Amino acid sequence: MICISVTPASRTFAKVDLLNAARQCDLVELCLDRLVKEPDVGDLIAGVNKPVLVSCRRKKDGGQFEGTDEQRLGILRQAIVAAPAYIELDYESAQSIPRFGDTKRVIAYTSLKEAYSKEDIEEIFTEAKQLKGDIVKFTWPTPTLEAAWPLLAAVAKKHDIPAVGLGLGQAGVTFSLLGRKYGSPWIYAALEKGMEAFGEQTTVLELDEIFGWREIDKATMFIGVVGMGGSEIVTTQCFNQVFRRLKLNARCLPLMSQDFGRLKTMLDSLKINAIVTSRQLGDQMVALADELEESARLSQYADLVLHKKDTWQAWNAGWRSAVKMIEQTVAGTGTDKRPLDKQNVLVVGSGSLARSMVYGIGKRRGLVSVTAPDDKAAQNMATQFDVRFVPFQNLYNTLSDVIVLAEPGLPNGSNKTEFNPSYFVPRMTVCDVTEMPFDSPFVTEARGRGSKVVEPKLVYADLLSAQIKSITGQDVLASEFSETIEAAINSRRVESDI
Repeated sequence: MICISVTPASRTFAKVDLLNAARQCDLVELCLDRLVKEPDVGDLIAGVNKPVLVSCRRKKDGGQFEGTDEQRLGILRQAIVAAPAYIELDYESAQSIPRFGDTKRVIAYTSLKEAYSKEDIEEIFTEAKQLKGDIVKFTWPTPTLEAAWPLLAAVAKKHDIPAVGLGLGQAGVTFSLLGRKYGSPWIYAALEKGMEAFGEQTTVLELDEIFGWREIDKATMFIGVVGMGGSEIVTTQCFNQVFRRLKLNARCLPLMSQDFGRLKTMLDSLKINAIVTSRQLGDQMVALADELEESARLSQYADLVLHKKDTWQAWNAGWRSAVKMIEQTVAGTGTDKRPLDKQNVLVVGSGSLARSMVYGIGKRRGLVSVTAPDDKAAQNMATQFDVRFVPFQNLYNTLSDVIVLAEPGLPNGSNKTEFNPSYFVPRMTVCDVTEMPFDSPFVTEARGRGSKVVEPKLVYADLLSAQIKSITGQDVLASEFSETIEAAINSRRVESDI
């Protein structure tokens, strides 16, 4: 069951928002703390054909109520008389307001700064029972899976009173999807952006279109996707699309962690056997693995981690997709089986992503040079792979047939540690692997200057195809992702134009 939170500022808009929310959910939360005038709850909920949960939260509980606590208690008492399905009461309010009619009591415990301890949680269940609670609600910050873990345990564990939770932060959606799997009475969502009860709350549209929450049940297998950036959202959409077509009871679960080396225990508990990583965190994911295949070991970078034969195995597949598309772009309509052979390839970057590309291009006999704003790090990488080092200040005097940008966050400009896109010329092939499937500013510049561009969306789609094959054993054409990827690219383009 999904609960959409509605936080109107006027009684007129409240009715509209309630009706819109009721069309998309099973339970509507009417938050009264933003209303300028005292509400007539009975009038507001009269036309709503879904159960209604009424709340009026204090500022210290994340609400926006400006009046006195006595005024707030008066609003809650009047709300109960209107006979909503549920009333949310904090501990102090629950002591002052007795049970009335058939309205069920949600006893809410909110900590905006830190999680409750395991001992606190058990005490809260006992306390809520004494307050004649029907549901216990927990709200606390969940920036990572570790922070959400006690909240998940509280929801999943059998108690005399069922529990719901609202995670605040990036891992909030992670908790919601897991709560769905483990039988939480409901999960929370906002009606749309700008109408969140709390910051970063996921909208119902996102839960539907990106995460497929309605299809999640107790038997659903989760595939971890590390990160919550634009490319990770597209990965989630593409994977879930394939899972539906293949009729697999599997869905993607976004993962944020403080320490990937400590993540194993949680993954085992959640029975997650595959993790897809973001380009920004690929170097951190190797800490999770017990075994690393050659390219992952040498680059210390992994974009896929699989649990097989009781071990976590790290794989680096991204370089294959990138090199494949570079070769197709360089060769054009030619038939050369090794189009990078003896081509001067300059890799810009000094981190694990750059090491991955140096490894892959070397496999295809490209003549590799490396450079980066951090000369020392780039020189160390050049020594590791026995390739040519180019000091960053000498970059613009270096002739290259192919340039590979593999430094996330590389600054654009003409200063000492910035990369100047005037380096791009028409005879050059340019590949940027840092923002796939989206065009980076450097890709846009290269295209405008007449260089041959390795399309990021094609590299990305090929990588997704390879990862799906590794996870499911099923062959999936890269073209299957084209529509979803194109829609995401167009959406970002519209956002940037606004």
